[in-house]
Amino acid sequence: MAAADTNVLVRLLVQDDAAQTRRAEAFLRSNGPLWISLVVLLETCWVLSSVYDWTRPQLLVLLQGLQDSPDFVLQMPQSVRAAVDRFRDTKVDFPECLALELARAEGQLPFGTFDKPAGKLPGAVGL
Repeated sequence: MAAADTNVLVRLLVQDDAAQTRRAEAFLRSNGPLWISLVVLLETCWVLSSVYDWTRPQLLVLLQGLQDSPDFVLQMPQSVRAAVDRFRDTKVDFPECLALELARAEGQLPFGTFDKPAGKLPGAVGL
């Protein structure tokens, strides 16, 4: 198994550059499944929403698809799954959901935040 950088994962998802997409697909075929770090996962969500204007429902489909795909292995999959569930069921942004679930996994609650919606989640404290 090999790891993928954000730019490789984005090419695989949006396929907006034919040459880079072919190289990313070849890397996946030769080295898959690809390990996706939490940093890459968050960067990918940011790039897709800010550069490619992906909506919350599109990001949810992506996050669920990455979890279920045999082509990818996510770092801390239980925390990611819990964060995706919170993201789907609330108005809280994915980075805050993931940060809360990582704190929970490490036994580091309460999770203090100035984000008003996130501060209302179980385990969080709005400051």
